[in-house]
Amino acid sequence: MPESGAATCCKCCTSFIITSGVTALFMWLSLRTEKPTCSIQDFYVPALNRTANSNANRNNHTIYFDLKLDNKMKDKGVNYANINLTFFYSQNDSRLPVANYTVPGFYQGHGKKARRRELVVASGLPWAAALDALSNGSAVNFGVDLATRVKFKILFWYTKRHSLIVAADVEVNKSGRKVNKKGIKLKSKGKNHNKKKLKSEAPYPRSHRARVGPIAVFAFFLISLL
Repeated sequence: MPESGAATCCKCCTSFIITSGVTALFMWLSLRTEKPTCSIQDFYVPALNRTANSNANRNNHTIYFDLKLDNKMKDKGVNYANINLTFFYSQNDSRLPVANYTVPGFYQGHGKKARRRELVVASGLPWAAALDALSNGSAVNFGVDLATRVKFKILFWYTKRHSLIVAADVEVNKSGRKVNKKGIKLKSKGKNHNKKKLKSEAPYPRSHRARVGPIAVFAFFLISLL
């Protein structure tokens, strides 16, 4: 018995809704983004190297760092704004800013890694106190804060920019190098930390994870069919 027009129309509508839903879900999954991973691979303070007794080292008030930026997405690129780094010396539960450095913004391709190996001059660091702590067998602590904004390239277009604010603590031993042999991942300190930092240090909005809502994608898909 032939189907009525209403039944045929109902089947077509059901098929359209299912197909649209599956397509929207696929698009949403393909448009999801992941912020890059930032880590300190190497950290060296020559003036704190007590194993090399030379005037050159004692008078060298620089900090050498090796920053690694890892885009783990295989199908999306990352465009970085200028990357602002702030270095701190930690003493008696306080953080003393001792250096700043800006890495110029750049584009990073799909699944690519980037390294920035640089020297920065430290000022205001209590060198004598740090050397005394090392002489007593203790490690000294530094902090590294990173703040930037990133946007993601999906096919031929870019998303809006999203803030990326992360930090890490770095222990330095009597050779002037970081204690941890592995790379130290910079992590978010949480909303309260970010709010405090934004108020006093960086003009960036609160960090948040980039998402593309499935409803918005579904609406875009329907509009494209009109």
